[in-house]
Amino acid sequence: MSWFEVLVLSVVQGLTEFLPVSSSAHLVFVPKIFGWNDQGLAFDTATHVGTLFAVVIYFRKEVFTLLKDWIGSLRYQKKVGESDLAWGLIIATIPVCVVGLLLHDCIEQYARSAFTIAIGSIVFGIVLYIADRKVGIKTEKNMTLYLALIIGFAQALALMPGVSRSGITLTAGLFLGFSRVSATRFSFLLSIPVIFLAGVYEASKLIKSDDFVEWDKIIGATFLSFIFGYLCIHFFLKLVSKWSLTPFVVYRVLLGILLLWFFW
Repeated sequence: MSWFEVLVLSVVQGLTEFLPVSSSAHLVFVPKIFGWNDQGLAFDTATHVGTLFAVVIYFRKEVFTLLKDWIGSLRYQKKVGESDLAWGLIIATIPVCVVGLLLHDCIEQYARSAFTIAIGSIVFGIVLYIADRKVGIKTEKNMTLYLALIIGFAQALALMPGVSRSGITLTAGLFLGFSRVSATRFSFLLSIPVIFLAGVYEASKLIKSDDFVEWDKIIGATFLSFIFGYLCIHFFLKLVSKWSLTPFVVYRVLLGILLLWFFW
């Protein structure tokens, strides 16, 4: 794997992990368009770690408050500060864990084709457009366990490549009446346990494998995905506070068409 490949794929992963455009679609499309070999499990693990650092550090104050209040709710057996939001994030993570464990092999075998990714990108891009027409006013403080669970079930759809975890959770939040900024912030916070669990899963497979690891490039991929993931979060939050999500919808549809044209 060359340093140019490391740079390009790290930037792609760092940006698309948080934008509503499907990182899996890009990690299929970009290597094939350049004729590169599969980036490998070690690279995937490194970029997940990098994006995890990005979202945790960006929301460090919120993460600290959520952890403190969640522990307080366990200790005092009642709501403490932002503990309801913390419980909502936990509840919303359960569906993707259950579905992932039950259907992982099936998804890996049948759902990772270019056709499936293209259709997912197009269809759920259009659904995002419909959701974005709603003008919501709810904030994270209005999040209930019931609403969090609905977003969690929506997130489970992102196990199908092309759907986009960020895109589908943002879509669900908008349909439920949350503002763009609040839906986006919840989606970013919800990414923390999901990326952490995905990283642990990939790391466990990496430990068992005999693959040669180029540690200098792995460290570089982690750093690059962290930098671009952090920048993506910062600027995307500013963008959704002022503009609609239509450009991302158009991009998703065009990406899906390109995938169909090149690989189907």
